[in-house]
Amino acid sequence: MITLAIVFAVLGATLSAVGVQFQAAGVRDESRDSGLQLRGLARLARNPRWLAGLAVLSVCAVLQILALALAPVTVVAPIVVLALPVSVVINARATGIRLDAAALFAVVASTGGVALFVVLVAGAAKSVEFPDSAVLRAGEIVAVAVLVLGVAGALRHGIVRCVAFAAATGCAYGLVSILVRDVTFGFQQGGLSAVSPLAMTGLVLAFGAGSWLLQLAYSSGPPDVVVGCQTVLNPLVATAIGIGLLDETVDAGGWRGLGLAAGALAAIAGVAVLARHHPDAMRRAGGSNSGATARSSAEPGA
Repeated sequence: MITLAIVFAVLGATLSAVGVQFQAAGVRDESRDSGLQLRGLARLARNPRWLAGLAVLSVCAVLQILALALAPVTVVAPIVVLALPVSVVINARATGIRLDAAALFAVVASTGGVALFVVLVAGAAKSVEFPDSAVLRAGEIVAVAVLVLGVAGALRHGIVRCVAFAAATGCAYGLVSILVRDVTFGFQQGGLSAVSPLAMTGLVLAFGAGSWLLQLAYSSGPPDVVVGCQTVLNPLVATAIGIGLLDETVDAGGWRGLGLAAGALAAIAGVAVLARHHPDAMRRAGGSNSGATARSSAEPGA
């Protein structure tokens, strides 16, 4: 069952990179003039590229649900980071932009860090029922993180805004993974009557918030940076909740714990480097510096 779950998760991660590219292009089309606002959602619903992305991401959602129904969230969730290298390749081919050595190293570090995380956690994961008290606590923690990151994104601009919104999306989607696992586990055990109303409500709210924040991230920066941030934070949040609050692992201490921490740090550091060295971010920074130079040269006495 776990092997089949991993296959579903890998397929979903690969397709999600394709869906992200379509949706990011659609959001850029509709937010080029005035940024993405609520009234822009109606235009997005008519944008062919955004709709194509929605269709692909819907297939990804089905694959992710199937994977979470077959294996613990601490095994399935980290695999989503495979979308990062796929997205980088697709975006590079679409734009003709080549990543420098630091950005490529960042992609390898992020992917390798999460791969290490998956290998170590798979040997210690177990399927458990999530108590409502623990689910509620997880929701409270994630809600605070999403709020802080969302406010930070709203107050900043450029690549920082993109990273903040994408990170908030990753936190929200990490909780979504937990809640999907809770709902599917309950359904398998006793049908609809065994599904937690708290989990269902939280799932709808977390998915809605994450989806909106994702569109804001698309409109603020390159899609592979968005993918990098949210696909690293998503599994890290999900597995941290699974290990720390829901007790999905039988042994996460000792050398295994050190390996998990090392994998997480490598993944986070990789995303930070990618955001800093991505050609789009460097181009914007260069443009800002050029603008500042032009303004200063136009001042009297310059």
